[in-house]
Amino acid sequence: MTRRDVIRGAAALAAAKALAQPAAPFTLPALPYAPSALEPYIDTQTMEIHHDKHHKAYVDNLNKAVAAHPELANRKLDQLLRDLPNVPESIRVTVRNNGGGHWNHSLFWQTLGKPKDGPSGKLATAVEKSFGSREAFEGKLQAAGLTAFGSGWVWVMPQGGGLAIETSPNQDTPIMSGREPLFGIDVWEHAYYLKYQNRRIEYLSAVMHVLNWDFLAQRYLGMAG
Repeated sequence: MTRRDVIRGAAALAAAKALAQPAAPFTLPALPYAPSALEPYIDTQTMEIHHDKHHKAYVDNLNKAVAAHPELANRKLDQLLRDLPNVPESIRVTVRNNGGGHWNHSLFWQTLGKPKDGPSGKLATAVEKSFGSREAFEGKLQAAGLTAFGSGWVWVMPQGGGLAIETSPNQDTPIMSGREPLFGIDVWEHAYYLKYQNRRIEYLSAVMHVLNWDFLAQRYLGMAG
């Protein structure tokens, strides 16, 4: 047997093992735009680290947690989060933190995009009904994000034909209580510290410039019926 034969055999064995291993149930979604697309409001390096490092870590940790429980492999992420009390206790906190982080960020990337004109259709009506104007809505949203203590999220929730704003700590999400948010804004320091350091208010103001209103209007339409 030649050295080339040995190398070929090893490569074939490695490929066979890879095929035999079940695919990880959760995957990191690609950004729907280039990491530089939100400049100058959110810098390229922050987007790369936030998505490629932080979000990926949530996905990897979640996959490791459920690997020991094959009965969970076919469950969708929102099902796991809605049913946390029935997730095995040994991995419940891991699923809560990393599953929540995966779900939250997957929505967050879609929430952002190139500047749009502002809310339209039923979403514009909901904004006006609940806050009087887009400017007032954005002001309330920034205020909630500024006063949220520590790390967490600010959420915009459909409510009675209008909208409500609330916050959650860490990577908790309204999905955990069976409620679907319209969108959320990440106020963990890793979302803004490279560019804005401790100036969270500047980051929140910047986010207002890159909300993907087209996506949000379509999402609200589907939620409001």
